[in-house]
Amino acid sequence: MGQAAKVLQLFKTLHRTRQQVFKNDTKALEAARIKINEEFKSNKNETSSKKIEELIKIGSDVELLLRTSVIQGIHTDNNTLKLVPRKDLLLENVPYCDTPNQKH
Repeated sequence: MGQAAKVLQLFKTLHRTRQQVFKNDTKALEAARIKINEEFKSNKNETSSKKIEELIKIGSDVELLLRTSVIQGIHTDNNTLKLVPRKDLLLENVPYCDTPNQKH
């Protein structure tokens, strides 16, 4: 796949991820849309293949971070925040154990 196709694919992937991660949050959706578009526009005249690959790597890392680490929170009153994790974040959770089981 050529670099132009990789850049376009990353652009689309970031916007899809934005729509999933910030679903029902119009402020966050708009802020993320603007930020993604600004970053791509600011680098649209880049010609160095090496620099383009670095930018693609950064964008891919950002997409992964958004997809795997961001959890929405809803203010329910002054002192309470209700977390709304997406199903893809609810992986099998193995509890931490300070003392490992001894094998006999």
